[in-house]
Amino acid sequence: MLKTRLLTLLALWVAALGMAQEENPPAPSDADSLQTELARQGVVVDMVEKKAINPLAPSKAAFYSAVLPGLGQAYNKRYWKIPIVWGAIGTGTYVYLFNDGLYDRYRTAFKRRRAGFTDDEFYDINRDDNIIPTSPVLSDEALQDGQERYQRDRDLALLITVALYALNIIDANVDAHLRQYNVDENLSLDFQPYLDVNPISADPHYGLALSIRF
Repeated sequence: MLKTRLLTLLALWVAALGMAQEENPPAPSDADSLQTELARQGVVVDMVEKKAINPLAPSKAAFYSAVLPGLGQAYNKRYWKIPIVWGAIGTGTYVYLFNDGLYDRYRTAFKRRRAGFTDDEFYDINRDDNIIPTSPVLSDEALQDGQERYQRDRDLALLITVALYALNIIDANVDAHLRQYNVDENLSLDFQPYLDVNPISADPHYGLALSIRF
C-alpha cells in the first residue's frame, strides 16, 4: 500500500514538472525578443555582428612599422599604402646619400687645397697629364660654399626622412585604432526637437535632442 502511494506521488510530481516547463518556457534573450517583435510589425531588422576589439593591435602595428616601414600597414591590411611608404622613405634616403656624396667630394678637395695640393678633381676638370694646370676651375671659396650647401641639403633630407619614418609608425598606429571603430553605413544622426514642462511652475523648456542610430 505504501509503495503504491509513493509511485502515485512520484508520477504526480513528474507530471507537475512537465506542465511547469510548458507554462514557463525558457525566456529568449532581449535581442531575440526585440527582433521577433519588430518582425511581427513588419520591420526589417539588419543585425550587425560586433567584432571583438583587440587592444594590442595598435601597438603591434606601430612596432611592426618601426622594425620595417610598411610592415604595420601590411598588418592592418592596407597593402596599397606600402608602395607609398617605401617610395617616400626611399626618396628621402636617396637625396640624403646624393648630397652626402657631393659634400664629401667638395670637403676633400677643399682640405687638400688648403694643404697646398693642386691635384683635386675640381682644380682642372679636363686635366691633361702632359699639361700642368695653372689655375683651378673652382676656387677655394667655391669649394667652401659648395660643401656648406650640400651639407645643409643633406641635413634637411635626413630630417625629412626621419619625419617620414615617424609618420609611417603613426599612420599604422592610428589606422589600427580606426579599424576597430564601427564605421558601418547604417550609422546615422537624427535631430529631434525636445520639450519639457516643469511640473511645478509649468514653464516649458525647449531644446534639441541628438541621437545616433546603429
